[in-house]
Amino acid sequence: MTTTYVNWGELNVKLTWEKNNLLPPDHLITSVHGFCFQEDPLLLVDVNHRGWDFPGGHIEPGESPEDCFKREAQEEGCVEGECQLLGHIIVDHRENPLWTESSPYPKFDYQIFYKMTITNLLPFEGKYESAQRMFVNPNDMASYYHNWNILYKEIVDCEIQ
Repeated sequence: MTTTYVNWGELNVKLTWEKNNLLPPDHLITSVHGFCFQEDPLLLVDVNHRGWDFPGGHIEPGESPEDCFKREAQEEGCVEGECQLLGHIIVDHRENPLWTESSPYPKFDYQIFYKMTITNLLPFEGKYESAQRMFVNPNDMASYYHNWNILYKEIVDCEIQ
């Protein structure tokens, strides 16, 4: 388990990576993300208004977390593949004095992470929220992704070893 603090806007948030294959309670999952590998290279998508990122988003009604990730990977990166649950990041606002009951996220929630082995690379259409895609060496992710942190590095490092 690795913990770090990040600054999201004006909020200082405690993040803890927990590698496991158990999902937390559905009502505490706020988003689902993942790393999509085409053999060794890793997919990055240029998400409108966010820059280079890895696919992910929010669960729609009736979706499982895995179905959500597969949909987001297809919409944002035009890829399909086999998924493996990696674990989750615990997002903890309990030490954040700026968090209030009217904040957009709960005081304590989870971001789920998957690894996708790409089996189908579809033509990139960019018709959802991504302008382009590219594949990069996983060791170079930090130079592209503006919110890269030690937890993402730990997740990716576990998958490329």
